[in-house]
Amino acid sequence: MNLQNQTLLITGINEFIGLRTAELAIAQGIKVRGLQTSTEQNKKAQDLGVEVITGSITDPNIAQKACQGIDIVLHTEQIAQEAGSINYFRDVNVSGAVNIAKAAKLAGVKTFVHLSSVMVYGFNYSDGVTETGLLSGENNPYCQTKIEAETALLELNNPPNFGIIIIRAGDIYGPGSIPWIVKPILMMRQKLFAYANDGKGVINHVYIDNLIDGIFLAIEKQTYGEIFNITDGQETSWKEYFMRLAAMEGLPAPLSLPKDEMKLFLKLRAQGQKLFRKKADILPESVDFMSRPYACSIAKAQNLLNYKPTIDLEEGMQRTHEWLQKTEIENLIK
Repeated sequence: MNLQNQTLLITGINEFIGLRTAELAIAQGIKVRGLQTSTEQNKKAQDLGVEVITGSITDPNIAQKACQGIDIVLHTEQIAQEAGSINYFRDVNVSGAVNIAKAAKLAGVKTFVHLSSVMVYGFNYSDGVTETGLLSGENNPYCQTKIEAETALLELNNPPNFGIIIIRAGDIYGPGSIPWIVKPILMMRQKLFAYANDGKGVINHVYIDNLIDGIFLAIEKQTYGEIFNITDGQETSWKEYFMRLAAMEGLPAPLSLPKDEMKLFLKLRAQGQKLFRKKADILPESVDFMSRPYACSIAKAQNLLNYKPTIDLEEGMQRTHEWLQKTEIENLIK
């Protein structure tokens, strides 16, 4: 499929992933429409020349309006917190995704790409886990609802009329990444950041532009009904990643704490913030996300899509550093 002159709907366009996808899509000659839940940050997308629709992905009328005249949908809108009510997650991550997909199918959209996550494998998957690997909800609402969304969406796959593609993204970093750039740096600046168990294990990092390259390749090759792990394909320890992050900002190297101690500290911190009616900036469940042991395999994406991550960790960190120098990241935390 030639992507030039195609019309792409991006849900969650006001967020980090959606906005960068819009920039790169427009640069390729793709027409872009955006859907977002609030009017905040409308200007960034509109400055790119994007038509922005405001409303909830769970609203059938909004979904139908957004999908009219669209060739491709990239669904990035999600609840991506570390913990919370399973019903709250299901409402957006499952029901919202299915609502958008059904509206897209009805509107004659040909391609629907769902941004999932390697978190569908849980916290204790096997080394080099592939797309056929065991899925595990881990009693975590994010992991569980990303699994449920994939299952529900693949049932709607009906090529050539309507094709579903699932992208299991790694830990997405780069300019604008809240969990892997903004939050750790803000905590490092306050001397509050630590990693668990000496940073053993692997971060499945993927630089934002590499992820988008993978998404566009999957669309171009019309790989309907397929699932792809998309990461940078590098085996980087949590310790190395966070040490690089600190060094990039000229901050002291983070401390290491035993996992249980770290979870207790974050639990007490969150309780203290709640007492002062502040939203917890980081939850104890985040430690589980930051102590996964192995790298995921991207062999399928390399073989079927000819996916080649072009931006390595060194360059990705340099680009992120340049962005940090001109950005007040304190304003990015909602």
